[in-house]
Amino acid sequence: MLKLQIPKNRMNYLIKQIPLHFDAAVLEQGWEYYHKGRVADIDLKGTSIQSTVAGKRLHNTTVNLEHFPDSSCSCSFDGFCQHIGATFFSLYAPYGRPELLLQQLKQQIYARKKPVRGASPAQERKEAAKANKPAEEALPADWHRFFEGRFHGFSISHQHSIETFYDSALESLPGFAADWKSSMREIYMLHIVLFMMRKIEQFYQETKSSYLSYYHENGCKIAAKNCEDKLVELAQGMDMNAIFTAEPKHMLATLKMLGEFALQGKDSPIDWLFVYRFIWWKLSGQTGAQKEEIQRLDALLAKKDLLAKKKDVLIAARAHFHIIQEDTDSAFKLLEQLAHPHAKDYFLYLNYYYNDQQWNNVLVWLRWLFKSIPQANHDDFRTFCQYWLDTTKHLDSDSEWVQVMESLLPRSYYYYTAYLLQTKRYRQWVDLQLANRISPLNLYTLELKAIEEHDAALLLPLYHQAAERAVLEKNRASYKTAVRLLKKLHAIYKQLGQNDRWEHYVYRLADKFSRLRAFQEELKKGKWIR
Repeated sequence: MLKLQIPKNRMNYLIKQIPLHFDAAVLEQGWEYYHKGRVADIDLKGTSIQSTVAGKRLHNTTVNLEHFPDSSCSCSFDGFCQHIGATFFSLYAPYGRPELLLQQLKQQIYARKKPVRGASPAQERKEAAKANKPAEEALPADWHRFFEGRFHGFSISHQHSIETFYDSALESLPGFAADWKSSMREIYMLHIVLFMMRKIEQFYQETKSSYLSYYHENGCKIAAKNCEDKLVELAQGMDMNAIFTAEPKHMLATLKMLGEFALQGKDSPIDWLFVYRFIWWKLSGQTGAQKEEIQRLDALLAKKDLLAKKKDVLIAARAHFHIIQEDTDSAFKLLEQLAHPHAKDYFLYLNYYYNDQQWNNVLVWLRWLFKSIPQANHDDFRTFCQYWLDTTKHLDSDSEWVQVMESLLPRSYYYYTAYLLQTKRYRQWVDLQLANRISPLNLYTLELKAIEEHDAALLLPLYHQAAERAVLEKNRASYKTAVRLLKKLHAIYKQLGQNDRWEHYVYRLADKFSRLRAFQEELKKGKWIR
């Protein structure tokens, strides 16, 4: 059997190409040839794989790893044959179970093509049902039933499944609305993304108990982010208010469906709260629809025994309409009821006002988010600090930024130190290093050089502290570290023309640690004491 393993990116490329060029029956025959061990003499020649496959007689195949349509076989079959398919499955074997991949690929082929000749009557009926086109005048729920039919039975069985589903849906579904009027086509495209999001959430839930759950969940999260980016891209290119006016029935159905998806508070790789708020914000001119949604949210919030996570989602959704109506105070008052506030859920507003250069509004949200930031993860903390720093550049004073960074120490250390250097507040920078007991040996040379060029005397306490702390560790290695620091300290005193102070300091240091013989020896080696 095969010992050759091609690079993973080449394998991913082949997996995407196979459904585009094969019939399901031919591909399954290729798997049977592989399973029966008919593939031999596989070798890599340049950017192609060459192999020998035994059918009724031996056939030579070439699989092009850069441009798959150029692949070929010596058999008489008109198209991509079972021999190329067998070679493909042999190449996949080091990555997973080919029989599972076969089922995934067949699903994609059925989603793209009409039923193959020779299929059973039951299979033909099933494929015919799938082939029905969605009607332009149909409601979104009907479109979703069509989508489900196209991907009926699709499940995750290997690490490429999520990427395969995402690519297949985007390739196969939009074409059905190619001749629709633009407003309906745009709503339809929005529903393709919502369908993908819902299916990815379903895959995520189904694979949580799998032994490969980490890989599947990670794949779901990556695909979820791709879906969110795709939705933003689509929505940014749409005039949502105009489309609502043109197609109110379909837009209202869309918003109802979105609420059903987004307001459950489920554990999901999809940031449904972001999707919900982003789309409603694009519909800021639809006051009538907003009023109905507000009434629905108020009714849901009035229910007793709501789970904390679902209640938080409903509160955030309700507060969003206060924000749309520019009533930030009411929004904050409502958000105070959150059981578990997460900073990242509100970066949507920071980003909106930041891009619109509404710095006062950015500042309002930064102040409100401050209390939840100490519990934020690393990425959210970094995002918060960056927004603060960028906003500070547009304010009259940076005093509030400095206070915030000081209050968030030690987490804000790297952002704060960089800012102090940038604004040439060198004494504060040194004080910060002293307070955090940072050794000069752990600081960037360029940072130390900048301060030395400004006022070398500022560095003296930093080196004093680090040298004595090293001595107190009381081992040979730490004594050598102390000597390295003392050499630099000596150079600074010399640069300042304070040799007398240096001699007084080093003898006082030797006297302080007179019982440490090894340290005394290191001082003598440096010719600092006799």
